[in-house]
Amino acid sequence: MKKPLIICLMLFLMNYSSTVNAQHYNTGIGGRFGDFSGFTIKHFISNTTAIDGLISFGYGGFLLTGLYEIQKPIVGVTNLDWYIGIGGHIGSINGSKDPWAGNTYGTYTAIGIDFVGGLEYSFSEAPFSIGLDWKPAINIIEDGRFWPNGFGLSIRYNF
Repeated sequence: MKKPLIICLMLFLMNYSSTVNAQHYNTGIGGRFGDFSGFTIKHFISNTTAIDGLISFGYGGFLLTGLYEIQKPIVGVTNLDWYIGIGGHIGSINGSKDPWAGNTYGTYTAIGIDFVGGLEYSFSEAPFSIGLDWKPAINIIEDGRFWPNGFGLSIRYNF
């Protein structure tokens, strides 16, 4: 009796995964790897817009980042999208470990504006997506420095 139930459950989950991926996904949770590595959760609020939250660690500190993104498919390439967005960050950075700080030493509060642009591929065979982007930022509190080194690779499990 348990075998037919397990088989039905497995078929349902396989069907659900392919349905979600055929329509891309609603929410993805995973990791972002780069100068500031950490966790990411991306949730679509419409067919072409999403919010992306990041908790990242680097330069002896951490940042909380929120982004509003517009995401659209690349014509002629299945499951590959481009996206651009804007948002903000807040956190704490150790200035002696920040290569862009110049003569700023000690811990400081980082509050600023973030931009993002990149590509994301959603696998049709599995509930995963992979993204490559550039997320430069301007730190408006402290000294208005520009952080140009925001390249990252995101891998998410999609629901």
